[in-house]
Amino acid sequence: MLIIRAGIFRKYSELIFGFSTKIGLNRAAPYHFNMSLAVNDSKANVESNRKFFFRKLGLNGTSVASQRQIHGDNVALINGGNYCSDSDAMITHKPNLGLAISSADCPAIFLYDPINRGIAAVHSGWRGTKKKILLKTLSMLVKDFNSKPIDIMAYIAPSISQKNYEVGEEVASLFDNNYRISKGEKYLLDLQRINKDIMLEFGLHEKNIQVSSLCSYELKDLLHSYRRDGEKSGRAFGVIALKENYEK
Repeated sequence: MLIIRAGIFRKYSELIFGFSTKIGLNRAAPYHFNMSLAVNDSKANVESNRKFFFRKLGLNGTSVASQRQIHGDNVALINGGNYCSDSDAMITHKPNLGLAISSADCPAIFLYDPINRGIAAVHSGWRGTKKKILLKTLSMLVKDFNSKPIDIMAYIAPSISQKNYEVGEEVASLFDNNYRISKGEKYLLDLQRINKDIMLEFGLHEKNIQVSSLCSYELKDLLHSYRRDGEKSGRAFGVIALKENYEK
């Protein structure tokens, strides 16, 4: 299988991170190596896919928290694995506890404070971005984990690029002109840059933010994309965790 790693997290031996792709266990079209139980893929396949992926990361299914993502701004504090709540972001400092974000175009954002050992995972589509779920998550890291913005490391995982993310005026008008390009009666929206700017304005250093250059829409042999494949699209998981042998 092929797992995408974040270069910005590579130097932290205590941290686990991986973002799944369509490649794994020789799964066939249309869903390929899919992590979602919410599509029409075989439940047995999905459960097997998850188990295989988590094992490759050094985790097991009972030590990974997932959520039903509702495109809102709910942030959950996590103390155990399995399904947590209807939310779009999770935070924990518990070791051996993975936080899993499902994605098939929307930015999945992962945060790590190496000083206070807090981790967070955020799903931020256009609705969540408008509601500033990332800002809310960062604020909770500062309030509940004593994090300092200058210490936080961030990774925006593969997602749809601006040149492929076409929206109507009703969505584009919710965001500043700097983040949209007119295309006839439509607009091209840059969710990655909006979220990066939220982090910069909050006080993160630019050198501590990595934005993946991989476009989920363009890389049809590698990444899941709902915009490209519609109901036949699978979903990726991005998972972040602290290793079991690390105690806060």
